[in-house]
Amino acid sequence: MKKLLIAVMLIFAVGCAKPYTKPQEKTVKPEETVKEKTIKPEEMEAEVVEEAVIPAEEQITESVVSAEEKAKSVFRDVLFDYDRYDIRPDARPVLDTVAAFLAENNEINIVIEGHTDERGTNEYNLALGEKRAKTAKNYLVSLGVSPERIIVITYGEEKPLCIEQNESCWQKNRRAHFVVVKSRFR
Repeated sequence: MKKLLIAVMLIFAVGCAKPYTKPQEKTVKPEETVKEKTIKPEEMEAEVVEEAVIPAEEQITESVVSAEEKAKSVFRDVLFDYDRYDIRPDARPVLDTVAAFLAENNEINIVIEGHTDERGTNEYNLALGEKRAKTAKNYLVSLGVSPERIIVITYGEEKPLCIEQNESCWQKNRRAHFVVVKSRFR
């Protein structure tokens, strides 16, 4: 009797099983693929130099060097005043340059990191860092950059540029930092 019951259950399980079909692959927009590969500033130089190396001669081409230099001059940190997240007048030209660069280079997207100095609680600094990054994003969007090309993240006080405890050091840490993300690597 047990064998008959097991045989019936086995036939039922095999008969009811659906054949395996491979799931369809989703098509992904270029903006969505960008989120997977971020380039840190120190890696960006290595990436550009690696692309510029001519295997036989191992020399950097002039056009890549100029592109690297241009990226360094375009994506500078935007600084903020203590306990503030509004765009300072000296930051507007930097953001204007970033917006113009992004308008000319549609294959490049960016991550804006919001940072604070060490003063304040972790929760407060994370919120303030996010507000700084969002303010920079909103300014770029107001200049015509698509919001889908910008990702905002906050680090608060977690990634300081300077660790001394004085005003000039704290000023360097109160920033919005840009990380270049390419939608395709060539």
